[in-house]
Amino acid sequence: MSRLLPFISCMYSVSSRVIWRASPSLPPLLRPLPAGQTCVFAAGKKELIDLPVLNEDELEEQFVRGSGPGGQATNKTSNCVVLKHIPTGIVVKCHQTRSVDINRKRARDIMREKLDVAYKGELSEILVKKKESVLRKQEKRRKANENLERKKQFKEALAADSKPWNDTV
Repeated sequence: MSRLLPFISCMYSVSSRVIWRASPSLPPLLRPLPAGQTCVFAAGKKELIDLPVLNEDELEEQFVRGSGPGGQATNKTSNCVVLKHIPTGIVVKCHQTRSVDINRKRARDIMREKLDVAYKGELSEILVKKKESVLRKQEKRRKANENLERKKQFKEALAADSKPWNDTV
């Protein structure tokens, strides 16, 4: 990181978007994007999924009271975030934590995933990964069932061999 500091002229942070402006001597991955393009960096993700960027002008946000367990803490605080994407009409409701800030961030993440599915349909990376996960789970279950069946047949074969009335002399 200390090697990059002389090259970076300034860094601007706008909500969840990070835009780098750097000198031309930087490698291509660290050079700024052309005007009008933004890049969203996901820290801590194993694989970076190309999700659409949310335009705050297209979002309508409300804070309502949540539901479910929690008693008075849930019934008296309006920390449930309802996010509506005006052009598509997609509505997301998030009440996963007691923190409004965390719920706002998670609601936007969910909205980005739903917009990706709405725009790309079956080609969405989220749906593709979900299908791959389901197929891996089915394959694992099939192999486990095959192993159980082989063990059962092996035990039956051992039991049939050990019976005394089964003389083949």
